[in-house]
Amino acid sequence: MATVRSTHPANLTPSPPCPSPARSPAATSTRNRKPLAATPAEQLALQPSEAAVLLTAAARSRDLRLGRALHARLLRMGNLLDADAVVANSLLTLYSKCGAVAAARSVFDGMPRGLRDLVSWTAMASCMARNGSELEALRLFGETLQAGLLPNAFTLCAAAQACFVSELFQLAGDAVLAFVFKMGLWGTDVSVGCSLIDMFARNGDLVAARIVFDGLVERTVVVWTLLITRYAQGGYADNAVGLFVDMLQNGFRPDQYTMSSILSACTELGSISLGQQLHSLALKFGVVSDSCVRCGLVDMYVKSQTEQSMNNARIIFDSMPNRNVMVWTALLSGYVQCRVQENKVMALFSEMLNEGIRPNHITYSSLLKACSNLSDHDSGRQIHSHCIKSNLAPVNVVGNALVSMYAESGCMEEARRAFDQLYEKNMFSFSFDFDRDGRTSISQGYNIENADVGISTFTFASLISAAASVGLLTRGQQLHAISLKTGFGSDRGIGNSLVSMYSRCGYQEDAFRAFEEVNDRNVISWTSMISGLAKHGYAEWALEMFHDMISAGVKPNDVTYIAVLSACGHAGLVKEGKEHFRLMQKDHGLIPRMEHYACVVDLLGRSGLVEEALDFINNMPCKPDALVWKTLLGTCKIHDNMGIGEIAAHNVMELEPQDPAPYVLLSNLYADAGLWDQVARIRSLMRERNLSKEAGLSWMHVENTIHSFRAGDTSHPKAEEIYLKLDTLVKEIKGIGYIPDTAIVLHDMPEELKEQCLLQHSEKIAVAFGLISCALATKPIRIFKNLRVCADCHSALKYVTKATGREIILRDSNRFHRMKDGKCSCGEYW
Repeated sequence: MATVRSTHPANLTPSPPCPSPARSPAATSTRNRKPLAATPAEQLALQPSEAAVLLTAAARSRDLRLGRALHARLLRMGNLLDADAVVANSLLTLYSKCGAVAAARSVFDGMPRGLRDLVSWTAMASCMARNGSELEALRLFGETLQAGLLPNAFTLCAAAQACFVSELFQLAGDAVLAFVFKMGLWGTDVSVGCSLIDMFARNGDLVAARIVFDGLVERTVVVWTLLITRYAQGGYADNAVGLFVDMLQNGFRPDQYTMSSILSACTELGSISLGQQLHSLALKFGVVSDSCVRCGLVDMYVKSQTEQSMNNARIIFDSMPNRNVMVWTALLSGYVQCRVQENKVMALFSEMLNEGIRPNHITYSSLLKACSNLSDHDSGRQIHSHCIKSNLAPVNVVGNALVSMYAESGCMEEARRAFDQLYEKNMFSFSFDFDRDGRTSISQGYNIENADVGISTFTFASLISAAASVGLLTRGQQLHAISLKTGFGSDRGIGNSLVSMYSRCGYQEDAFRAFEEVNDRNVISWTSMISGLAKHGYAEWALEMFHDMISAGVKPNDVTYIAVLSACGHAGLVKEGKEHFRLMQKDHGLIPRMEHYACVVDLLGRSGLVEEALDFINNMPCKPDALVWKTLLGTCKIHDNMGIGEIAAHNVMELEPQDPAPYVLLSNLYADAGLWDQVARIRSLMRERNLSKEAGLSWMHVENTIHSFRAGDTSHPKAEEIYLKLDTLVKEIKGIGYIPDTAIVLHDMPEELKEQCLLQHSEKIAVAFGLISCALATKPIRIFKNLRVCADCHSALKYVTKATGREIILRDSNRFHRMKDGKCSCGEYW
């Protein structure tokens, strides 16, 4: 019989008075060495039964330090670990529960084979299954059977846990289930039932998980909570809520873990009324003080995205004595997502830092989104610095947000640099992993906390989304090709990103093909397609897609309805828009948020129903925010309605005094009416408050290089050639009917200077550059602009397409304009 055993626990550092022997645990035989000398007092102080009790206590408290000290004492006592299975198993269990895999393995390998029993094998298998060595856990399970030992409930729990990995589930899941039946443990043992539920749920088979649950003779709160949690995590929020109701009806009292899971399901459903009922239950059952429950409540309220729900979230947040990074991030994200008091975000971030809370990647992503929404790229640069210091800038979700923030702020060079760093970081890691062993390892995972670099579906989806933000179609196409080569072509997340990327880059036909290739379409797939069609002017097609989505059984969310209402607004479909706004509440129980109200205001205002739009705002069930008033102000500018425009502008100034947009639009209204004294007053007010109009910027990509232009820009290396082409172009289009619309130049100056200003707009400069750079006549000229295209440039570009035969695709801040043969896809309705 082998007598080899461990003489020393892994990573064990005994106390100084008792030095450990410097020899390998596995290479030391009890026959060839003398036991370490132990004093009579030590031998009397620790009997086998006492040692087992102490080790068990240390295991329950997960006290690894105490466990190692006890192990050292046992070694000094001689051959107790060789002779007593209970003590050896207690030590093995201790290391297993503390996650000390190497120490556990050393003890297990050092046990004489005659001493190993079912407890030993089970403890070692459990340790391996819990610490990422699932295949080894199943191998140990097989060795247990080969040793003639019949598995018990704990052994089968360890085997089922090893099958959480999908590949191993396919390999051994059925065998584990067969042993459960064979040992008579089906439905009779709660711990085995929980393990089976988890095994099936983690592998996407919630139907089988429910069968296991229904087959249990006895159920505990833990079992109910487990299945509720897995339903919520698997996207079956309705099932989670239904099971929770069954749990209450069966007389079970939910604990803090149950409430946390059901709040997540409620948040997924977007039901504020259900959330309020759950809040009441949390108070009733006395679990509302739990930090996870409070965090869930904050998350639920902020994702309801109304001003009142944000106030409720803030009340709960302020009542929390200890706030972790998750709840801080939830509140920050809420302010960003619902666009309510968004200017508070940076102040809240400062408070968070002052409390010593370290932001994570989601925190930074939300902060960058806030900077993007507020066009505050100065704060964005500061956040970027924090990201670099925290080593989180390479994380995909952060890098993506950086690209979007810079792009939407018009800082195209910085956006391009941020994208290139993200692209190079990920693609270098991918190339290294791919080339190192000549094959890709699809099962290899990368933790997002560790920069999430490497070959993963999330990586590709993030990079494709970032490419779309900058309009880098070529990069997006490269990523599409690489994702196909690596076997990720069928991934839904990548497919959804491709739909969005092709739409945002002006390739709606390719977007539709990408949509068609998505096998298991979800609400994001459909919404991306509907939104793209709306922005490209295909309103009827967008509404048809929406009806197809409903027919396919996919429930629309609030973002879907923003796309639908936007489609109606872009096409002047007032009746249809009003009906969809009514049905989103009646048929789908979705509570409108500010973006939906703004869409209706835009729909009415663009159609000339400015007074009705004002009445709609005055009758809103909640206080309108700056977005709603800015939307009304924009429509007043279109229809020269100064009276209502003043009302809207003053409301925006009151709500967001540092936003220059209302001052500019009101100044434009006064200029249209020839009220130059009022124009001077508004501009003086802007100077006093240190506000400036956002500069217009147009850019395009030629041979993987971004070329950006501002009005009157002469900084481009080809500036002389560009302006010569522009002069020639203007003469040509004037010859076929173009007349500069000098009325839109809102400065008190001579007509000649007004026309000169018009002809130097960034869009016209970009088109001239496009014509001298893109010689291929069949290739469209694609231009991106950070602001809404002006009426004169819109008219001029249509004439350019007629004079040159070239198609022009312009993406402004509002929508796409596909111009060809003197016509635009917007139908003059933008």
